[in-house]
Amino acid sequence: MKRLLTILLAALAGASSAQTYRPPQHTRPMSIVTGAGEASLIELADQGGAIEHDRAPGWQLAEHRRLATALNGLAPQRKGTVDAFVVAVALDSDPVFGREAREAGRVLGRRYDAERRTIVLAGTDGTAESALPMGSPANLEVVLARVAELMDTSEDVLVLYVTSHGARFGIVYNDADQGFGAISPRRLWGTLSQLGIRNRLILVSACYAGVFVPILSSDTTAIITAASSERTSFGCQADNDWTFFGDALINHALRKPQPLAAAAHEAVRTIAIWEQGAGLEPSEPQVSIGAGAARWLATLDARAPPVSSAPVGRPSNALLTAAGR
Repeated sequence: MKRLLTILLAALAGASSAQTYRPPQHTRPMSIVTGAGEASLIELADQGGAIEHDRAPGWQLAEHRRLATALNGLAPQRKGTVDAFVVAVALDSDPVFGREAREAGRVLGRRYDAERRTIVLAGTDGTAESALPMGSPANLEVVLARVAELMDTSEDVLVLYVTSHGARFGIVYNDADQGFGAISPRRLWGTLSQLGIRNRLILVSACYAGVFVPILSSDTTAIITAASSERTSFGCQADNDWTFFGDALINHALRKPQPLAAAAHEAVRTIAIWEQGAGLEPSEPQVSIGAGAARWLATLDARAPPVSSAPVGRPSNALLTAAGR
């Protein structure tokens, strides 16, 4: 009886903690955004730069350990096998991105037989402080460098899923009130080129994500973005479980045993239906698959589980539906 009472009290304490946890908030504008012109923002994004402040030394040490643990957990490639290395990163601390990156890592790792070659960088999922390394430009580049060490760049594939808010100069990094930065298409292209990562599946869930397509497209690259370079995407409210793009592509289409190209076109159709139903301007997702990429994709797609897995979380358009849009 005493043991049962102890268990119940512990459960109640845990529930109370979960109910009182408040995710980090964006409460003040970043001076670099409000005070900088477009040219300065483009320069920052091209440098993959970030500004960090109010980081306690203890927090920095803990973050270093989180990243080191994640990197040490990655398995090397298998000689003669086309291995996928999955990197899922949420570059904004709003819980919707943390939830999406976590599940994207699970779905993509399962689909491409990459569970031991998957790393997720993300803030909170909304229930507690994150135990994962944070999603930041610096952490992403360190992870990509480690992946390049472990993979055979002549045969293996990087699967990169990035989710955050976007801008016309690239994808934005914003960790509550403590971090701001950006990654431009030029910066990501330069990083991957320097590391020799040629075979890559790049999935970008953000407004204006189509800006990544022209410079990153290549014979050995497949890239799918949530929107064109001139359009916004939807579903990024902090309380959501998914963005429209993540829900349609990851949570539905890529859970099925179908080729990536078919999954991409299914996701594009699904997003269009949701947008039309809510009276939203079409986001115009972009799909570019090089001929060389189609060859290694055939190998990876053949590993997809033969049975679909069930979607998780609330539909990405649930808040719009509840609001009567």
